[in-house]
Amino acid sequence: MLKVENLQVYYGGIHALRGVNINVEQGQIVSIIGANGAGKSTFLNALSGIIRPKEGKISFKGKSLPQIPYKIVAAGISQVPEGRLVFANLTVKDNLMMGAYLRKDKHGIEKDLGKVFELFPRMAERVDQPAGTLSGGEQQMLAIGRGLMSNPDLILLDEPSLGLAPLLVKTIFEIIKDIKKLNKTILLVEQNAYKALSIADKAYVLEQGRIVKTGTGSELIKDPSIQEAYLGKTLKSYRSND
Repeated sequence: MLKVENLQVYYGGIHALRGVNINVEQGQIVSIIGANGAGKSTFLNALSGIIRPKEGKISFKGKSLPQIPYKIVAAGISQVPEGRLVFANLTVKDNLMMGAYLRKDKHGIEKDLGKVFELFPRMAERVDQPAGTLSGGEQQMLAIGRGLMSNPDLILLDEPSLGLAPLLVKTIFEIIKDIKKLNKTILLVEQNAYKALSIADKAYVLEQGRIVKTGTGSELIKDPSIQEAYLGKTLKSYRSND
């Protein structure tokens, strides 16, 4: 579905992405893990047109991906940004409808709004509440729901567990698995390496702008070098709590 070849991104003189190659097949959850500053968010921003790569090719469903953000959304890719970035003064429903701003199919929009409310019952309960008054976890649910309202084939999730309490982190990852059941493909960038790998069909390790390792999520969880670098002492505690 998504094929990225030799992606090169610069911030001024900083070489942020160095020849990144990634493949995402339809129906997969693909996770990208890495330390702060590895280039994870930069990669997603390049896919969604926020950053323009200096070199490389991005193909989506067999066609070259346009470089203009709204055309990328129209092509079937939606990004849920790091930090949620909800419209604080707008209601929950208005935030969700912003995700459907390119769509003209009124019946389809109403149908997808119903699906979002099924996925996130709290959003249905708070439909007329200003988004800025929601908790952090609720705002993350709203941001994901807004991303789904464009009816994407591929949804990009940037650090969905950032700043959330452990119980909410578990809830968010269960929701991600539920989204896959809606026939969505998911590209997940996440610092919580164990959680990201535990749900991944395929995973990549990004270090200093380069892909250094790839495999299934279960393979990378068992990899001693990944355990040492990204999982450490938390591995046993995560396993005992899951």
